[in-house]
Amino acid sequence: MTEEGSAPHVAVWADEGGCLPAVRRLPVQLYGDERHVVHLPLIPVGARICSLFERIDRLPEDRVVACLEETLASHSMRHLDLPSAFEARYRDAQSLIGWRADWSPARRHLAGAYLTMEYAIEGVALFNPSIVPHPDQTGLPEGAVRFLMSLRATGEGHVSSIVFRTGVIDATGEVRLDPPPVKLAQSRISPDQQYLKHLIRRKLQEMGVSGMAAVESVLAGLKDTFTIPELNQAVVEFRRQESFPPGAHRAIETLMWVARSNYQVRLPPQADLTQLVLYPVMQEEAHGIEDLRLVRFVDDDGTVEYFGTYVAYDGLRILPMLIQTRDFQEIEVHSINGAAALDKDMAMFPRRVNGHYVMCSRIDGENLYIMYSDLVHFWETAACVAGPDAPWNLLQLGNCGSPLETPEGWLLLIHGVGPMRTYSIGAMLLDLDNPLKVRGRLRKPLLSAPPSEREGHVPNVVYTCGAMIHGGTLYMPFALADQYTTMCAIDTSELIQCLLTSGP
Repeated sequence: MTEEGSAPHVAVWADEGGCLPAVRRLPVQLYGDERHVVHLPLIPVGARICSLFERIDRLPEDRVVACLEETLASHSMRHLDLPSAFEARYRDAQSLIGWRADWSPARRHLAGAYLTMEYAIEGVALFNPSIVPHPDQTGLPEGAVRFLMSLRATGEGHVSSIVFRTGVIDATGEVRLDPPPVKLAQSRISPDQQYLKHLIRRKLQEMGVSGMAAVESVLAGLKDTFTIPELNQAVVEFRRQESFPPGAHRAIETLMWVARSNYQVRLPPQADLTQLVLYPVMQEEAHGIEDLRLVRFVDDDGTVEYFGTYVAYDGLRILPMLIQTRDFQEIEVHSINGAAALDKDMAMFPRRVNGHYVMCSRIDGENLYIMYSDLVHFWETAACVAGPDAPWNLLQLGNCGSPLETPEGWLLLIHGVGPMRTYSIGAMLLDLDNPLKVRGRLRKPLLSAPPSEREGHVPNVVYTCGAMIHGGTLYMPFALADQYTTMCAIDTSELIQCLLTSGP
């Protein structure tokens, strides 16, 4: 079924020469909803805040109360807790200008309302999905599985965030999406996040930051573990010096950038997963959180965690990032570090291989790599496993999410870029014990945009960030033209046989 509106037409991509499995299009269609909004700060420069607060200060209390009640009546149905957000915005502005007036809660909240804006996070598009089994599988009939799907949402200014949908695949293979949320819940940064000095230093050294003398001067004034406020104070003390070493300003800015890129977020207790929004909360993500690749990871001791890789973009730099959580109620966010932590398209394997964490990547922008590590946040080496080899992928090759384990090997969906920036989806089969060994690779893509659906926000693009196997069927959500998301189903055995027949 579709999330809303009528079902799309069903398209089947058939084999046109060579070995390709049948791809069955499912009647699932996900479009962005302009009604899904979050509240964001709208803080003008200091002088304008002073003028605003002075005008609010002159309002009679009854007009303050009336205006606040009207604002809440008009907007509260779209947000979980606006009064708390208004209070926080007021406190932020108050600290900026040193405002000392003793205001009533209503006046403070009204001031906060003037410092708040709504942002339609899905107003432009909803695309690049990833899918994993949901953390909660209780209450399902036999043969069914509940799934969690992440999607990249874009709004005004093409700023990307991550939203979530849930649903059930039943024993017959029917896919049912749960109703979308009415209100969204913005994740909140944990205020007590601690940072490790030696890890921050190591990341900066790996990045080849010049001006490390300035960084060492700042870090010297901090304990082995520190908070962002403590780092801010150390930077203030450093900048009081009369002279600075060469490259000091840029080095200190990079230090702050790296530190702020590691944090924890919490979902409000009254919210469920479909209300979760991972919106850019740090300057390092100001231009977007892009293409989350989720994986359900089972460690050697049976412990289950969820990892997700994405790219943070601040308008100039990209930073590979990793989220880590057990239930999506509390989420740790860390930068991915190391000499091999480069570029985009990182995706973790769903378990260790020979005792090591394993990751797919595209560190040079063109080829597919495999990386091993004993520390999930540090990746030092990478080996190329495959590169462009056919007209449909000659520009670049990358993964389409985490590999899926089958008895015959790791099933890895890949994407390739051909003429006119045409993105298509293909597949490879890697050896279970040695993922650097390719057992099979399709010569032609599984999916390319059909002529009737290649138009959109970004034409000619078919893309996914992850699929899952259930009941012998591969369920792959995918986006068309970076505009909307649909889903297809492929018989896993048929796909594996095609891969083995095609060979490496």
